[in-house]
Amino acid sequence: MEQLKRLLLMAEDELTEYSTTARKIEKLRRKIGLSVSAAEQKQAKEALIETMQSDWIRKLVEEQRQTVALPFWGIAGLGLLIGISFSQPLGLVASMGGAIAAYRLQKWGWQLQAKRLLMQTFTEIDVLQGNQRG
Repeated sequence: MEQLKRLLLMAEDELTEYSTTARKIEKLRRKIGLSVSAAEQKQAKEALIETMQSDWIRKLVEEQRQTVALPFWGIAGLGLLIGISFSQPLGLVASMGGAIAAYRLQKWGWQLQAKRLLMQTFTEIDVLQGNQRG
């Protein structure tokens, strides 16, 4: 499980790069090939499959994390505006709540996207290993 966390951090690191998904997978595949044995790769892939769930909410947050978080950023801004303008502490509480919700939604989407990238990388590794054998 510790290996999976390390691989997910590597995938998140690749997400910060501005490049195509294919290029990210290629770079991640090289890093995994150099640092993780085939048996550990298989264990990590099985653990990743167990953690990945697919429902419409996760899919939406993964693909559109910024759009999903946008209303909460709006609540944060409006709460701040109302809290300061009208000296309403409830507005400041709403502001903090909206900002926390938006941040967590974006972070969750980022983690889901990293899991998807790692799974795509494992799939490509399996395809390449199958081509080398056959």
